[in-house]
Amino acid sequence: MPTHIDEESMVRANAQFWEQMLGMQMETVPSSEEFCVDAGHVMVSVQMRGEWNGRIEVRLAKDLAWATTAAMLMQPVESVSEEDTLDATKEVVNMIAGILKSALPQPLSMTVPESAFAADQLCARLHVGTSLTVAFRHPIGGLLVRVQEDEAAQ
Repeated sequence: MPTHIDEESMVRANAQFWEQMLGMQMETVPSSEEFCVDAGHVMVSVQMRGEWNGRIEVRLAKDLAWATTAAMLMQPVESVSEEDTLDATKEVVNMIAGILKSALPQPLSMTVPESAFAADQLCARLHVGTSLTVAFRHPIGGLLVRVQEDEAAQ
């Protein structure tokens, strides 16, 4: 992937958000493994445009997304709604993408995040083509962060 983002910078950006903001420890999944998130997981992404063009995507296992929302809203998980979860996960990708944005060629603009519940399971190899994907485990559920450079930009 022809950018300044590597696996280590993605691990640092992820840790900066999860550990510093929410006090949650994530374990990095070895890049040689295939990683899956079940149907019903939350997928959220932002587009970047400028000197670098691409997409940063975060996928959270359903239980992790709900627990994250509860922590961010300082409410019990039982009181969290689907709408709350979609909104909170937009903030997750905003924070992680904002950290990663600083390592990309500037100037660069970032779109408003989009989020949805995925109908299907996603299994991914962690290093494929023009994307760099890092997966993380937490006792509550898994998390995948993918940086995908637009093919036309190469």
